[in-house]
Amino acid sequence: MNGRVITDRYELSTVIGQGGMGQVWTAYDRRLDRRVAVKLLRPDHMAPATAAEEMRRRFVRECRVTAQVAHPGLVTVHDAGSDGDDLYLVMQYVEGADLADHLAEHDPYPWPWAVAVAAQLCAVLAAVHAVPIVHRDLKPRNVMVKPDGTVTVLDLGVASVLDTDTTRLTHTGSPIGSPAYMAPEQAMGGAVGPCTDLYALGVLLHELLSGNVPFAASTALGVLHRHLYEAPPPVRQLRPEVPEPLEALVLRLLAKDPKDRPSGAQEVYEALAPLLPDRSALPVPAPMDPTRPFLRPLAPWPDRPAGPAARVPASPSLPQQTPLPLPQHTPVPQQTPLPLPPPPTRPPSVPAAASRTDVASAVDEVKRLLGEGRITQAVDLLGAILPAAAAAHGEQSAVVRILRRQYATTLMDDGQYRRALPELRRLADERAAEAGPGDPKTLQYRYDAALCLEQLGEAAAALAEYRALLPYHESGARQPGGDPSRAFDIRHRIGHLLLTTGEHSAAHQQFQNLLYDTERVYGPYHPLPAELRRALLHQQQVRGR
Repeated sequence: MNGRVITDRYELSTVIGQGGMGQVWTAYDRRLDRRVAVKLLRPDHMAPATAAEEMRRRFVRECRVTAQVAHPGLVTVHDAGSDGDDLYLVMQYVEGADLADHLAEHDPYPWPWAVAVAAQLCAVLAAVHAVPIVHRDLKPRNVMVKPDGTVTVLDLGVASVLDTDTTRLTHTGSPIGSPAYMAPEQAMGGAVGPCTDLYALGVLLHELLSGNVPFAASTALGVLHRHLYEAPPPVRQLRPEVPEPLEALVLRLLAKDPKDRPSGAQEVYEALAPLLPDRSALPVPAPMDPTRPFLRPLAPWPDRPAGPAARVPASPSLPQQTPLPLPQHTPVPQQTPLPLPPPPTRPPSVPAAASRTDVASAVDEVKRLLGEGRITQAVDLLGAILPAAAAAHGEQSAVVRILRRQYATTLMDDGQYRRALPELRRLADERAAEAGPGDPKTLQYRYDAALCLEQLGEAAAALAEYRALLPYHESGARQPGGDPSRAFDIRHRIGHLLLTTGEHSAAHQQFQNLLYDTERVYGPYHPLPAELRRALLHQQQVRGR
């Protein structure tokens, strides 16, 4: 027994996981008298001292964004904060075994099980990417198989907390994630997106089918080099009984260029659906069988008495559950694809204040909420008062434009980039029509829109927008008293996006030129030139391995 109590509420019991990022404990919630899991992170162990406070702030923000995703395949987040030098995340305690242990206990892994696991993960990723969130570290150790055969994804958002920006490397010069499961763009330190998670899903699926990851080496750099330059071995060379369409899907997921991978988790699910076990064949029940959710709707958990729910007729629209897969040599009949749930939408719950015609008092309430860090409530209130403000003052009034600007900014702060993007584009178009394309506010709106595109994983669109903005900022930097920082930032982001789109030589040249210019302006010891040198060294090591 540890005996430590976090914030006078969570009593730590036993360590159940440990790594470079911190520890995971079983704990008891004294207030609600339940078992929970508590992850402890030490910012001072993972970032320079100057960045520790920023990491704390980002940690709370990412936990809040993560909590927006409601899906049965994700661990529920109960609480988050700091306690002394530690950041803590309180989560639902999940019974079962992680997928790595499950694979080791069932070697070789039946291929219908692998299909069932991947299909469940696709449903999770579809919900996660709709927010949007990129997991960044999808691997068997971050997937739990529960006794009823359902899988649960762990550590959502944690990897992004450890990086101060989606386009940055860590202070050690290495990209966030686990080398064996890293997409080429992630291995080079490029911007990540939903396709990055799909690549990791391909590695995981290859491992389940073959027993090994597609790329292994004696060093992390060797692994990353193979991700970049070597073709993955087709799984049917090792497991001839694997269906050809499944092998083809794995190879698509492992494409070096993100554009050659499936367009999203929904497309991957639809490719897997015909290979899922058929509900008409019900084998002998077995615990922790990942085909169970696709075979027996509303079935009780293993070793529990059957109740009325177990006799509910099967319905294609219900989640489905049951045991041991068909023998590997038996062809699996096709079934009607189970549709994924639509991407989650979060219609704002309209607070009482939103019905007031007094827009000024509502604005004061928004300021108070933002000051207290209650960003989601501020977003909902802003969204609710905008129609009333437009009716009272007119769409083109200064009041409404200020509210729209605040709404877009707050949506970005809340991680709701998909909702923020159209607001920013509208603001940019209206400002450009009045003040011109080079107006500072126009440029700021377009820059924020490019950030949203980057966060949404739309690398090509973000790259085009940054390139269109760059001449304006470079021209401004050349004026007397001009500040080159925004131009440098855009060039830096362009370099990372070039890595993401597979243009490695162009990215290298971009970083080299930027290093020269930033050293000339800031000196060699400024954080930006130092980071560029680390990035260039890392890329050189990976490519020259």
